[in-house]
Amino acid sequence: MFAELAEIAAAQRGLYPVLGGAELRAAARAAMGVLDLTAGDVRVERTWTDGDLAGEELSWSVGFGPRTRAFLLRPRDAHGPLPGVVALHCHAGMKWAGKEKIADGPEGPSPEVSRLRQDLYGGRAFAGELARRGFAVLAHDVFAWGSRRFPLEIGDGPESEADRYDLAAVAHEHVVAKHCAMLGTSFAGVVAGEDLAAAAYLRSRPDVGPVGCAGLSGGGLRAALLGAFDPQVRAVVVTAMVSSYRDMLGGHVPKHTWMFYPPGLPRLGDWPDLVAARAPEPLMVQYALRDELFPEPGMRRAHASIGERYRDAPEGYEAVFADVPHSFDVPMQERAFDWLARRLAG
Repeated sequence: MFAELAEIAAAQRGLYPVLGGAELRAAARAAMGVLDLTAGDVRVERTWTDGDLAGEELSWSVGFGPRTRAFLLRPRDAHGPLPGVVALHCHAGMKWAGKEKIADGPEGPSPEVSRLRQDLYGGRAFAGELARRGFAVLAHDVFAWGSRRFPLEIGDGPESEADRYDLAAVAHEHVVAKHCAMLGTSFAGVVAGEDLAAAAYLRSRPDVGPVGCAGLSGGGLRAALLGAFDPQVRAVVVTAMVSSYRDMLGGHVPKHTWMFYPPGLPRLGDWPDLVAARAPEPLMVQYALRDELFPEPGMRRAHASIGERYRDAPEGYEAVFADVPHSFDVPMQERAFDWLARRLAG
């Protein structure tokens, strides 16, 4: 049924056209209803040191909902402006925590976060490891996660409060997406608006120089959108979040967040087209070849499509094919850190 529907839709709706990068970025931003938000009333809630790192917990308002909480991590004895990175937390079916999935505050990780890090990040808080390499790293909660999560009825049970919340949040995401659609935006459009505000704040700091971004999975989706919609983001790392849409039809579609299906995008281009719409600006895509969330043919098609977008600037695109499941493991992190250091130098 879906194969026949796909053929009819492709014939009648003109799916996946090849638009120029600037045209695609503007059209996709409008189709998603990306909100223009700012990080207002920024406050430093507390500071701490942890060995060779210095941390700040920040909060700000984007104009609705609870205040956003964020961690800013940097080397303890750093002097002068540092290259900045917006570190974007993943989805991973865990909405109780946001920034804590990839960055430690003074309290350290919860058992639930430690479990997730072992599964996806080689046991590391990658934002802190990146900061140790000489970066100012901002990890912030985003719409529906952590400090920005919704109040939900989670009931009682043997699971932890965090795990019970995350179970309830799975059944709530479609409600969030429907409300966003009724307001003329989208789940992806609201999240992208908050990420754009966070990147603008990081650039505004006098102790921060050029800014890039990086993320795994849902964080990679956010990195791709931030790179497409913010021309001042100098370098983008997208990990385990790139495949063509057309190769995902059928078995892989149900595995993903509503953020990955913003309305109208297939009539403007395929997902890799938007990822690469920042060409010729620096882009690294890391493909996990044993990724259960994406088909390998879709990753290979995406790589070819992105390579075509970077045909006149092949040095701007670096592809990493890792024989790993869905993850941002330590070797992939180190490869990304080295690349960001080169791309954000000066």
